[in-house]
Amino acid sequence: MSALMAAACGGMLVFGMAMALLGAVLPVVSERVHIQLGQVGTLIAGLDLAMLASMLGLGVVMDRYGKKWPLVGGSALVGAGLPVIAAAGEWRMLLVGAMLLGAGGGALNGATNALVADLHADPRKKTAALNLLGVFFGFGALLLPFVIGALLEELGLERILHVAAGFSLALAAACLALRFPPAKRAEGVPLREVGRLARQPLVILFALMLFCQSGNEFTLAGYTATYLGRDLGFAVREASYWLAGYWGVGMATRIIWSRVLLRAKGPPVVMGSALATAAGIVLLATARSSAAGGLGVLVTGASIAGIYPTVLGQAGSRFEEHSGTVFGILFAVALTGGMALPWVVGQLAEARGLRAGLLVTAAASLAVCGLQVVVSRRTAIERGSR
Repeated sequence: MSALMAAACGGMLVFGMAMALLGAVLPVVSERVHIQLGQVGTLIAGLDLAMLASMLGLGVVMDRYGKKWPLVGGSALVGAGLPVIAAAGEWRMLLVGAMLLGAGGGALNGATNALVADLHADPRKKTAALNLLGVFFGFGALLLPFVIGALLEELGLERILHVAAGFSLALAAACLALRFPPAKRAEGVPLREVGRLARQPLVILFALMLFCQSGNEFTLAGYTATYLGRDLGFAVREASYWLAGYWGVGMATRIIWSRVLLRAKGPPVVMGSALATAAGIVLLATARSSAAGGLGVLVTGASIAGIYPTVLGQAGSRFEEHSGTVFGILFAVALTGGMALPWVVGQLAEARGLRAGLLVTAAASLAVCGLQVVVSRRTAIERGSR
């Protein structure tokens, strides 16, 4: 593994830690900071909005200044946000920390994916490497909650978060010392050109795919354990183990795809994975036993994992000269889906139950498959016209 690939994987691991942090620390922090449910929603919204703002400007920054400074800055922001949360004595301080995590996480997500896409000219190697990169998000998302659960009494929350902050800042320092590929558009990217790229039919199609896919990932990660407990009668610990299994099989699947996609083409992988995801969600939503519910969780986790990075690989290959700007557009739209679809599912679940709400994600998976068919046809037409 090259030093730049290692830096990208480290950045993705930090991003995973940042995204999993609030859910892991709120039960502990709430013992000293009285937080209402509405304030929890504000914290999550603050993190998401800061991430969205970071991603909206990230693409132009990467194309003009390269991937180094977003990686350095993103790591530093996460490293600054962790101690703020560790020391928070009231919820507004938690909000500041959450927004620092969101801004830093958004920069890391965009910069690491764009960097890995640029490191590989061959489309298949690009897609395989992006799937491998995604594994490290899973490591980060599991690592910090696991350490907090295992070592909280021995070390205390502040010390654990300070160690995590030290890792983030060490990554920023390491990235400073590395030589990155030069910026693609050192003269800058005019806003008119950003608008032109945003109106490209393929960019719109890729964005819609990631809107649906990100919405599914946020929804399933947020609602699965609750559904298992409320509708299928799982105990809290049992539901948590199945959710861990969801992440675990997803990480294993991405490792597999990182090898398979060196030989296979991306579009069939996306279509097959999307159909299998829809099937897994339907199995989960219609389950009447714990065995069927658990199987649905595992099928969904294994199927959904390869879609996001494989779509990014296609977009990076098609828009190689503007990958930073295009990735920035795609990430912003994807995050919008990650905020919108869980809200829709929540409203439907409130009215008709979580079983009905989960079926929305099955429909979104079918939409991903259909959009991939359109992308493949349009790409074939473009190649034929050259």
